[in-house]
Amino acid sequence: MALSLLRHTAPDVAPGTCYGRLDLAPGPDFAAEAQAVLARLPRATRLMTSPLRRCRALAEHIGAQVGLPVEVEPRLIEIDFGRWEGLAWDAVPRDELDLWAGDFWHARPHGGESVAMFTSRVAGFLADQREAADWLAVTHAGIMRAALHLLGRDETWSRRFGYGERLDLGPDDLAACAAVTPV
Repeated sequence: MALSLLRHTAPDVAPGTCYGRLDLAPGPDFAAEAQAVLARLPRATRLMTSPLRRCRALAEHIGAQVGLPVEVEPRLIEIDFGRWEGLAWDAVPRDELDLWAGDFWHARPHGGESVAMFTSRVAGFLADQREAADWLAVTHAGIMRAALHLLGRDETWSRRFGYGERLDLGPDDLAACAAVTPV
């Protein structure tokens, strides 16, 4: 693989909470989850991470085990849900959710990033990885969904990624992402 996107382990947050840029610590089972992730990883020659703690902790664990320095990459951060961050999804005002659903691509009723802004950021990151060779990026499910969307594999953004799950992108995938204008 050229670039593997790896979702962080379970964060320390109540189920049903809206979190994107909320800087959550890893959950209580981090040590066991991190070891399980490490056992399934392919060889990597470069290790990047989102700046958020739930990703950095896993990247630092991996880096220490395989002898790679960890590079913090700001573009790997999750989407910004603005004032929705930290709310239970069922506490988000219904009219705001309806606005977002009505224009999923451009609406920003939360005041954070629109999906278009987010996808553009992810496209820029992926375009810059065209030279990747066995690189690993510890990131978020949203980044992985955006990559699939850019590749035309998930128009509905419905793909679920489990904690510690990996999405492998080959050279052709990265070239295709670089050719897409997401907005």
